[in-house]
Amino acid sequence: MLNYKNLSAQDPEVMAAVKKEMVRQAEEMELIASENYTSKAVLEAMGTVLTNKYSEGYPGHRYYGGNQYIDEAETIAIERAKKLFSAEHVNVQPLSGSPANAAVYFAFIKPGDKVLGLRLDHGGHLSHGHPINFSGMLYNFTQYEVDSETGKIDMEKVRETALREKPKMIVAGYSAYAREIEWQKFKDIADEIGAFTFADIAHTAGLIAAGEMNNPVPFFDVVSTTTHKTLRGPRGAIIMCKEKFAKQVDRAVFPGMQGGPHDHINAAKAVAFGEALRPEFKEYAKQVIANAKLMAEEFIKLGYRVISNGTDNHLMVVDMTAKGLSGKEAEVILERCGISVSRSTIPNDPNPPMNPSGVRFGTPAVTTRGMKQAEIKKIVGWVNAAIEQKDESEMLENIKTQVKEMCLEFPIPSI
Repeated sequence: MLNYKNLSAQDPEVMAAVKKEMVRQAEEMELIASENYTSKAVLEAMGTVLTNKYSEGYPGHRYYGGNQYIDEAETIAIERAKKLFSAEHVNVQPLSGSPANAAVYFAFIKPGDKVLGLRLDHGGHLSHGHPINFSGMLYNFTQYEVDSETGKIDMEKVRETALREKPKMIVAGYSAYAREIEWQKFKDIADEIGAFTFADIAHTAGLIAAGEMNNPVPFFDVVSTTTHKTLRGPRGAIIMCKEKFAKQVDRAVFPGMQGGPHDHINAAKAVAFGEALRPEFKEYAKQVIANAKLMAEEFIKLGYRVISNGTDNHLMVVDMTAKGLSGKEAEVILERCGISVSRSTIPNDPNPPMNPSGVRFGTPAVTTRGMKQAEIKKIVGWVNAAIEQKDESEMLENIKTQVKEMCLEFPIPSI
């Protein structure tokens, strides 16, 4: 555990909130697919004096003096990311996932240009063209879907849509899609119509970095990812691209989209990339996928409909309507048991986004704690018992006690 003596002494009110969150994380179970736990080293990097510096520009080309050591830290992050993803060029300054995606669009296309992306309720992301998001407001998005029977992307239908619509960019990589993505087929379609290829690998970046899923970085025009989720780094993002696009990407990030970078976060990214280059990270990624595959199988055995009938990565979307409740209701019930999940739309969901039909489950965080197949089976059993006996307060309290016992048996490395 990090030393918080100064925060405790100076601002006990804030420290009280931090302590309560520490207890919640320690005693409760995280099944939200986009969440994970950093190492102590990553947490320490976020708390360094690098936060005191202003560093507009890039290593060797800053608009402020006194950046020689900031340059060192940022360069370490860049070089490690290049090695991790076999990237020609990396910009580590984007502050988060959606701003990174905004910078990608800004670098490659103009407002009003046509872009092809996956529908939100089929597993896409808000920044892939949803009408209420900047992407849908600024760009002319047309969208492809998953197959209604298989729950998987039909690449021939993607091709038909691309040939008909002639977008200037094709977006692949999603926030709630459980299957391996056919990156090369997307590239072939884009080449056929002269479109840019953009991969958003925010969810699967750690699995890709570990070599457990296919990597689009070497042949796609541009790739963005957050640095938390399966990468287990700080909250932030990076953009990777071909060298020929380096200047336009860098200009889109700064001065196009943002000012000074968060130097302490860039240092933490460097630490996380270093951790991901180690052999033990590959073993972690393998276990994440093994845990997710088993979790999906267990849900199916219990009569749940898992979208696409399984998973190839770290997540799955489970339809709750067969159990007589919505995804939101399931989320609330599970939270009473000390299990955090996120509601999710299912393809062609008849329910609204704030009260959708499904729940998205993920295994990155519990795997970081060291949980394996035996624990996954117990977890799915608790989820099912909570849902089937949702009105039995005593049962829910009993599950919460068991969840707490398991969590304390598998402590979070950084707490």
